[in-house]
Amino acid sequence: MKIKEAANQLHTTPRTIRFYEEKGLIEPEKGENDYRYYNEADLWRLQAILALREIGMSTNQIKEALEDEKEIETYLNVQRSALYEEWLQMKDMITTVDDMLEKQKEHKLAAEDLFKLSKQLKGLKQTRNDWEDKWNFNNQAQAYDQNIKTTGYRFNVHEHYHEALAKVRECISPMSGQLGVDIGTGTGNLASLFLEKDVEMIGVDQSEEMLKVCKEKHPEMDVRHGHFLALPLMDGQADFITTSYALHHIPDTQKLLALKEMDRVLGNEGCIAIADLMFKDEHDRKLKLAKYKEEENHEALEAIHDEYYADRSLLVNWLKENGYHVECLAFNPILHVVFAEKV
Repeated sequence: MKIKEAANQLHTTPRTIRFYEEKGLIEPEKGENDYRYYNEADLWRLQAILALREIGMSTNQIKEALEDEKEIETYLNVQRSALYEEWLQMKDMITTVDDMLEKQKEHKLAAEDLFKLSKQLKGLKQTRNDWEDKWNFNNQAQAYDQNIKTTGYRFNVHEHYHEALAKVRECISPMSGQLGVDIGTGTGNLASLFLEKDVEMIGVDQSEEMLKVCKEKHPEMDVRHGHFLALPLMDGQADFITTSYALHHIPDTQKLLALKEMDRVLGNEGCIAIADLMFKDEHDRKLKLAKYKEEENHEALEAIHDEYYADRSLLVNWLKENGYHVECLAFNPILHVVFAEKV
């Protein structure tokens, strides 16, 4: 069919189709007088292009995705993550406007209030956008599982690794048909424990390479690009949330925002289980650092200072203040499991 017929069928314009041809996204057959003719395959490709443009993908991204079908899922995953982040920012803006209107109704909205509320909004947006992967997890993905050594080091962060993951599964005790979310899923070691229970699992990670390895290992898993401060899920969608060896990659100030984001996507009567590197509280942290320094355990000191081991008491206090019953278990001086149920 000719370009005008194709445009009518796809509810677009001949000019738009020519634009995609100029960008090398479509190559229709050309007849006499340089007329373009479009077959069914061309129409399918155009339909795909229009759909991908509608969700915000650039023409270069679309071209790469269409040249390699495997890349389509990657691009769609990244785009979904970006859209969720935009949606969360819009929600934050609406909340800020609501707060301003509430103060205005009470005749208490002063100039300093406007400044304070807008500053809070800007700070939250900045925090969501500022996370940086300084550990380069994309490069670690292929060898990640092989590098998990539970013995053989003076300071071993993976000691009791498998026991902690098993404890998380035991705490959650999922029911068939539930939806779980594993944040910082990596290669899916924790999430896969729930697949055996006929549970639908969504694995969230900011590393595309980790997600690829996870999908190769566990094709039945739904993997999504995202991070602690912007989870690619709707409000109240999850029955339970898990995370292991991931929370210590964000600062303590962001950890509480991460808990708030978990609470957003968790449904009523849901639960959260965290297995991670942490100290009981600030006093415990100082005692252990002093001990490692006295023992000249430089391996331990470097590992702790390189990352953000949590203050468990801050996590527990936030969860309790926000309506959770909390239980804790320490496997060793630095590895803890925090289990929280909505009550």
